[in-house]
Amino acid sequence: MSVAPQALDKSAIEALIPHSGAMSLLERVVASDEQSIRCEAVSHADPANPLRHNGVLPASAGVEYAAQAVALHAAITKTRAGGAPQRGYLAVLSNAAWSAPRLDDAGLVLTVEAAQITVLASGSQYSFRLSAAGRELLTGEFILALEAAR
Repeated sequence: MSVAPQALDKSAIEALIPHSGAMSLLERVVASDEQSIRCEAVSHADPANPLRHNGVLPASAGVEYAAQAVALHAAITKTRAGGAPQRGYLAVLSNAAWSAPRLDDAGLVLTVEAAQITVLASGSQYSFRLSAAGRELLTGEFILALEAAR
């Protein structure tokens, strides 16, 4: 994976994907290439995180972190190729496995990685991994379905 050609901070991320405000979960892109992306987040430790339930951010909320990383990867890839980003949806989640019950106590920085497995006619299949402080927290795969270009 190569280092991102330009620094992508939270404001640059929000310009590429439809998430904003408290639902913009990723802090920065650390690296990206045509097949993969690595991001960092700190929002998992925020007591005001909108995905918290009864004061706890469950590990299952990590799927949204991964989905935002995939949306960002798709937008970066499309933009690099000279096209406009397309709206996408998490269509199928599979092989999700977590080794911790929650994310909010995982460490200061959450690392979110996604790798494209297959390009489909109307989207892509990705694997994802969340980790913090050298500990794997959540892994899985999903299919990103893209809306038809208008």
